[in-house]
Amino acid sequence: MPTPTIYYIRHGETSWNAEGRLQGARDIPLNDLGRRQAEQAGGILADLLARDGRDKAQIPFVASPLGRARSTMELVRDALRLPPHDYAVDDRLREIAYGQWEGSTLAEMQLADPAFYAMRLTDKWMLAPEGGETYASVQLRMRDWYDSLLADIVAVAHGGTARALMVALGFETPQTAADLPIAQGAVYVFSAAGLKRYS
Repeated sequence: MPTPTIYYIRHGETSWNAEGRLQGARDIPLNDLGRRQAEQAGGILADLLARDGRDKAQIPFVASPLGRARSTMELVRDALRLPPHDYAVDDRLREIAYGQWEGSTLAEMQLADPAFYAMRLTDKWMLAPEGGETYASVQLRMRDWYDSLLADIVAVAHGGTARALMVALGFETPQTAADLPIAQGAVYVFSAAGLKRYS
């Protein structure tokens, strides 16, 4: 099968994003800016699909099960004038879990456990807080998701899963991806030609 093209959108901003808090598996809703970012991503996606000769009504859409990703997906589909709820959900696209650190800022994490915080800075890909996941494990599930694709697809998920997919497909290394900012209100296109961001 030819290499599938993925039109990848990170969910829009939430209040925790704005405050610098780790969300992970927590279900934090989009804020007003996040809803505008989702609509913006929908407009960018419409242009990209038209440019690439893709039929927006035929390409599959899939989202993370978390509410912020699903809300973003529904706003994106609305911007495309498609039925908002007509998409699949895949648990493999859920955000990396931060365990006991969910809800904390980096400064709060450092204060609570300075030794582990310092150790994790040296190897973010392989170390996880108590009850959390490593990026390495997220990379495995994102690779599993990618390998299951049968066609080009639109995916709405998270910053952590974007980083993991970039490493799984060889566009980044664990060292370069661990702190890579993933834009909201943008569309990342993963294809045989490489990886490109449109915003």
